[in-house]
Amino acid sequence: MAAVKNIPYGVANFEQLRNENLYYVDKTMYLPLLENMSNYLFLIRPRRFGKSVFVSMMRDYYDIAKADRFDTLFDGLWIQDHPTPLKNTFQMIYFDFSIIGAGWGNLEEKFNEYCSIVMDSFIHTYKAFYREEFCRAVLGTPNAGSKMKLVNDEAHKCGYPLYLIIDEYDNFTNVILSEGGKEMFHNLTHASGFYREYFKLFKAMFSRVFLIGVSPVTLDDLSSGYNIDWNISQAPEFNHMLGFSESDVRTMFRYYQGNGKLRADADIEAMMEEMKPWYNNYCFAQECLDDDRLYNCDMVYYYLRHQVLYARSPREMVDKNIRTDYQKLKMLADIDRGNQRENRMSVIEEIAATGSILMNLQTSFPADRITDDNNFRSLLYYYGLLTMKRTVGRRIEMAIPNNCVKEQYWGFMRDYFDRSARIDMNALQDEMDLMAFDGEWQPFIERIAKAYKENSSVRDSILGEHNLQGFFKAYLALNSLYLVEPEIELNYGFSDFLLLPDKARYPEVAHSYIMELKYVKPTAADAEIQEKSSEADAQLKKYSEDKIVKRLCTGTRLHLLKVIFRGADMAVCAETERG
Repeated sequence: MAAVKNIPYGVANFEQLRNENLYYVDKTMYLPLLENMSNYLFLIRPRRFGKSVFVSMMRDYYDIAKADRFDTLFDGLWIQDHPTPLKNTFQMIYFDFSIIGAGWGNLEEKFNEYCSIVMDSFIHTYKAFYREEFCRAVLGTPNAGSKMKLVNDEAHKCGYPLYLIIDEYDNFTNVILSEGGKEMFHNLTHASGFYREYFKLFKAMFSRVFLIGVSPVTLDDLSSGYNIDWNISQAPEFNHMLGFSESDVRTMFRYYQGNGKLRADADIEAMMEEMKPWYNNYCFAQECLDDDRLYNCDMVYYYLRHQVLYARSPREMVDKNIRTDYQKLKMLADIDRGNQRENRMSVIEEIAATGSILMNLQTSFPADRITDDNNFRSLLYYYGLLTMKRTVGRRIEMAIPNNCVKEQYWGFMRDYFDRSARIDMNALQDEMDLMAFDGEWQPFIERIAKAYKENSSVRDSILGEHNLQGFFKAYLALNSLYLVEPEIELNYGFSDFLLLPDKARYPEVAHSYIMELKYVKPTAADAEIQEKSSEADAQLKKYSEDKIVKRLCTGTRLHLLKVIFRGADMAVCAETERG
């Protein structure tokens, strides 16, 4: 009987997955589709979507040096029964440029050193195909570019097709862009920049090229002469090529249950329902907006591993390794050394407050235009911080995909707000407990309101309804005792905040909340505040009658809170009677 497959959490090498009996979600059926496209392809996907595993699989499939291992590596996979004529016909060159991304001092030297190691490895792998004299010449050449030219000449003479795969082609250039600024990036990718010189070799040297990364910035600067057909990032036929579909996840969980790794009475559908708001909801093609959304691969493995090891959900639904990803927001906000930073912060604040934003998605742009409004918004999408929600005329509404990414926004915004007025987090945690267990919500609300006023006195831009909502969201999200659902539809309306007790982890939580947050201008009269107060009363009563609220808040006392600000000052903070 075959051993149960292990969970491949953190493993990105296809051969390792197959040799060590790790679970693999079959994506080999996309290989013929890729072959039918251009010989030169370029794909963008966010991090943690299985990019490295996929290109590693491609490398093993096309490598002539692994022809004798095809049936072992691809046993039981779709492509084993549907091989293409290009199977195991190429000599492969594979670069992983993330290895060069740590720091940019003396970058050309580091780049040459890494590429030289790759080219020397190429010679050792394929030495049986070449003359010994040629192999010695390549190994004895110190410059990686010269090594590639030697290989190019000899491979063409011998009639050997070459296939280039570059994983994270844009990684170290994005580091340069954020740390070194546009001038350093321009020197690297323009005119006689060494990185651009390498790209000049690629099209002439390789029969096929596959580049994969997280942003389109570098490609535009490096490949101005290349055909636009390279870019398949928004092609609908490749929407599900990376990431997991709902069917993929359900099949995986049933496999582990059927093999005794998940308890027999485990409710897989309940697990799917729990994971969905945290890990799901990605879409990469407008034509697929109505199709099933995609899951983040790493987060599914993280959740599954907890269920297998401990027979329960992880106490923290966000892997600590993902939590640090909000630094991407900081990098994007600070890119180009702060030029037009306030404009970018306004975009981030709007997204954090409303959950979405309209844009014209840019498929490529040069580095010197990276701070343009639509380019910056597009970068948020490419980094996985937004996803396609719907089309609005000629534009796309992009939304925060899920709770994992929401936490990144809110963590970033808290750091941003703390620069102006720091909140005592220990005291705030104590007040969260009072709110959850004793129903004493006033201290928590009053502390956030005080911090909002202090921030407003420093930053005029914080005033306004969107910014108020964003501020409250950033700190409400810290309350892990609750599932904070902003802008949820209840009884044909949209509540500002629904705080649902996380009973699965904290069954002792005794109080739940619906909060309506209102804003009027600093010059508003008392009559306008009274009007907003009455409006909030009516909305809260209507929301409290929703079937979702009654079901999810069962066993707790439901509080209906109205909070009204006049400018930076909290004018009303009261509980509405349910009637």
